[in-house]
Amino acid sequence: MNPAIDTSQPISGDNGGDTFGRVRFVLVETSHPGNVGSVARAIKTMGFGSLVLVSPREPDVLRHPDAIAMASGADDVLAGAVIVDQIDAALAGAALTVAMTARQREFGPPRLLPRAAAERARQTLSGSGGVAFVFGNERYGLPNEVVERCNAVTHIPANPAYTSLNLAQAVQLIAYEMRLALLEAAPDAGANIGYAGEPATAEQVEAMFGHLQTGLEAIGFLDPSNPRRLMTRLRRLLARSGLEREEVNILRGIAKHMLIAAQKHPGPQGDR
Repeated sequence: MNPAIDTSQPISGDNGGDTFGRVRFVLVETSHPGNVGSVARAIKTMGFGSLVLVSPREPDVLRHPDAIAMASGADDVLAGAVIVDQIDAALAGAALTVAMTARQREFGPPRLLPRAAAERARQTLSGSGGVAFVFGNERYGLPNEVVERCNAVTHIPANPAYTSLNLAQAVQLIAYEMRLALLEAAPDAGANIGYAGEPATAEQVEAMFGHLQTGLEAIGFLDPSNPRRLMTRLRRLLARSGLEREEVNILRGIAKHMLIAAQKHPGPQGDR
């Protein structure tokens, strides 16, 4: 496993601090080493170099012969890949996180087609934040708890009679759309479009949700023994807004005052 990463900074690839270097591709619990190598090749052909693996099934996947063979010239991307144990570490520093899943879920982040997701990512990259595209296991895809941590969901609208895509093919398509979005943008894209604050990072958003849940429980609005889907619905609601850092701070301020009010006036308040 690679050395621990500094989660206070975006994970960057061989492109350094430029726009392409702030786009990372995250593979969750990938089973086949050959697919990891193929993904490294796929993203390098599109000009990207940041690859993050979350708990791959093969512990020494970066040195596996199949991975090296399938990388086929993208050995630098493969060698520079980062392995982490938790999805939170893989998303650290990202201002936009997009989950790739074909499964329809009743709850979850807003669903975008790949081109729309790439355009939203381009807009995010006009600031200083990073972008993470998240892909699941070849057989099972992404678990719900990972999808819920993302700002948006995308899928490839393949032939409904035959939707089977190899993991590397799916990554290639998303990387291609991302490359097009970046290349088609005017040099001054993002200028003069009105005020845009600094996007909140994934860990800032997660901390805010924890603080907000504690506050809602304190005032009696959320019953921890019967939470239903309140927090899931709030995640979906706020994911549509594209939270900025200052907005996260405002919501945390509200949560703080919920806790203060609950201390001053103990007992259930509000309507569950």
